[in-house]
Amino acid sequence: MTSSTKWNRLIPAAIILFSVIPVLGGALRLGELGGGAEITPDNARFFASPVPVVVHAITVSVYCLLGAFQFAPGFRRRRPAWHRAAGRVLVLCGLLGALSGLWMTVFYPKPSDVSALLTGIRLVFGTAWAVFIVLGFAAIRRRDVAGHRAWMIRGFAIGLGAGTQAVTLTAWLVAVGTPDRLANAVLMLTAWLVNLAVAEWIIRRQVKPSRATVQVGATLRETR
Repeated sequence: MTSSTKWNRLIPAAIILFSVIPVLGGALRLGELGGGAEITPDNARFFASPVPVVVHAITVSVYCLLGAFQFAPGFRRRRPAWHRAAGRVLVLCGLLGALSGLWMTVFYPKPSDVSALLTGIRLVFGTAWAVFIVLGFAAIRRRDVAGHRAWMIRGFAIGLGAGTQAVTLTAWLVAVGTPDRLANAVLMLTAWLVNLAVAEWIIRRQVKPSRATVQVGATLRETR
């Protein structure tokens, strides 16, 4: 197996792995709402207004799992029609996921562990998620494939934030204990920043010419 083949398989697998937690969390929330679970102070806001959380759980789950296969270049090349069709679904799901998340951030009553700082952070990244998707869609309409890919990767990094946040929060819980409101906000911010840093690395890795390409180009210039 070549390094390129390993890379094509590793990224989708890693994305699906990180998607497990938000997908399971959404499924549990849907089961709670659909199964008539006991209403508690922690879930009362969802029962009072279930539509946004249902939309968010479904669209984010589809966005994460379907989007993972967009990161397999070989799969995209072999099935261009699938890539385009899946891309349209992802744009819709991503926008609905971002907008429903923003709605919940603004209108749902705030739990005790959510500070004004965390609310602001969620508003910034939720808005950025929607904006990045729109910019990516606009880029492909202009036939700007590189710009489309870059903006969509950035948007996906934000959409996958819940998976990384579960890792940062769990690591803090094991090492330090239950985070306070400030630590909770900082840990969630850190997860989003880590995802965006990885996204930028992926974007630059794709546009950076390989050593073999550079050597071939140099050889061709020398023979002219």
